[in-house]
Amino acid sequence: MAPPAPSVQEATIHSNYGEKNADVNWDELGFSLIPTDYMFEMKCFQGEDFSQGNLIPYGKIELSPAAAILNYGQGLFEGLKAYRRDDGHIVLFRPEQNAMRMKMGAERMCMPSPSVEQFIDAVKQTVLANKRWVPPPGKGSLYIRPLLMGSGSILGVAPAPEYTFLVYTSPVGNYYKGTGTPINLIVEDKLHRATPSGAGGVKTIANYAPVLQALTQAKSKGFSDVLFLDAKTGQNIEEVSACNIFIVKDKIISTPATLGTILPGVTRKSIIDIALDFGFQVEERVIPVEELMDADEVFCTGTAVVVNPVGSVTYQGIRVEYKTGVEAVSQKLSAMLTGIQTGRIEDKMGWTVEID
Repeated sequence: MAPPAPSVQEATIHSNYGEKNADVNWDELGFSLIPTDYMFEMKCFQGEDFSQGNLIPYGKIELSPAAAILNYGQGLFEGLKAYRRDDGHIVLFRPEQNAMRMKMGAERMCMPSPSVEQFIDAVKQTVLANKRWVPPPGKGSLYIRPLLMGSGSILGVAPAPEYTFLVYTSPVGNYYKGTGTPINLIVEDKLHRATPSGAGGVKTIANYAPVLQALTQAKSKGFSDVLFLDAKTGQNIEEVSACNIFIVKDKIISTPATLGTILPGVTRKSIIDIALDFGFQVEERVIPVEELMDADEVFCTGTAVVVNPVGSVTYQGIRVEYKTGVEAVSQKLSAMLTGIQTGRIEDKMGWTVEID
């Protein structure tokens, strides 16, 4: 018989004991799963609201073979990070934005969703229970993965009768190898990530499997990632496999508008606000691939990648290289964002939430 789940207080006390003893080589931290101590679980039935959840030991979960998430992909996930500042305090970055995005996605997928308050509370509890896994300042972050899924059994195509909200964590380093190392993208002009009136604008699990074939092929050819075009015309840039994209031309920063096929990234939104605060002109619009190839600078944004410069883009056999380095716009934006996230720059935006 499995041991009883610890209370929130018990889990927090346990995690605080020997906090600095997590068996991790922080200097070699990459972006791969490192299991931590606890995860958060909360359940509800269709037509009801989520209520009380609990911290439980991190481990496998039990699902029926007929669970809606396994058969029909009825599931959403979020991604956010906790950072340890130089003063030792732990902060979250804009968790309310992730909570609201999950609620929006849940409506599209016919799922009940935790309230914003429940979402943030669950994230806080999970981080505090795993605080010994939060990397030291400058060594990485604690990646937090909230997952909402149709866990109830159903045979016909319909919303699940029961839902589970999970939150787990993993210490992570850089998504791409090397800190701020420019990546090389290839434009995919045959396969598409999302279609108009589909679910490309919400963070459903079903959005990610379609990118795997193109991504695998790209990496086998030496590219870092794939940039997808719109499915309707095949002429406009949309999104990289797991992040948003920006171009810079003549001091104007542009990014594809989120018109239902592009995920409204929290980092994307933050970078737009920072750029405007710096005095840049920012445009959210349709961007033809020809403008990408004529840009001065290109960079990607996302919770996992943060802000990463693009060194080159290859489209239909033509490779274009872009400005990178300390003088690049992306470097200036990245420095401000990460400074706010880690507490090295004053958070005048009110974006960080101190939890310990």
